[in-house]
Amino acid sequence: MKRVLLAALVLLAGCDQRDMYSQPRESNWNRDPFFANDAAMRPMVPGTVSPDEVNLPVAQPASADMAMLQRGQQRFDIFCAPCHGRSGDGEGMIVERGFPRPPSLYSARLVKAKAKLFYDTITYGHGAMYSYADRVSPADRWAIAAYIRALQRSQDTPRDALSPQDLAALEGKP
Repeated sequence: MKRVLLAALVLLAGCDQRDMYSQPRESNWNRDPFFANDAAMRPMVPGTVSPDEVNLPVAQPASADMAMLQRGQQRFDIFCAPCHGRSGDGEGMIVERGFPRPPSLYSARLVKAKAKLFYDTITYGHGAMYSYADRVSPADRWAIAAYIRALQRSQDTPRDALSPQDLAALEGKP
């Protein structure tokens, strides 16, 4: 049995492993007669955007309109709700599967925090949360921060602070 195993290992070691890992490649400044200009480096495709340009910071908007809040809710539901829960209470589906519970967005510290904290946390990550900079655009980070603010304000708003339209919507009246 040992001899068969040893023979199999020797045969496998001699296999030719031509795959993408070991394929030949050109360095940028090499000459390559395959192309008409003899250059291995290819020009950028017109309209290509550098990954560094995509993540340029965007200034915090002065205010949030309904379109921004709706975009923030959509992005929150996609990227944040799996951990933080759709309501922001920290009871997302990953907690049900045994992962650590993220902080509730209604904690006193986060309610008092500036919106920039949410933007920076999405950008750079914090604690067990990794960076979402490559997944969430800078403008969408601000939209998520605005939506988080809307969630936070929805929790402890006194009834007498609501407009008549909001009271009617709350009571289900047209």
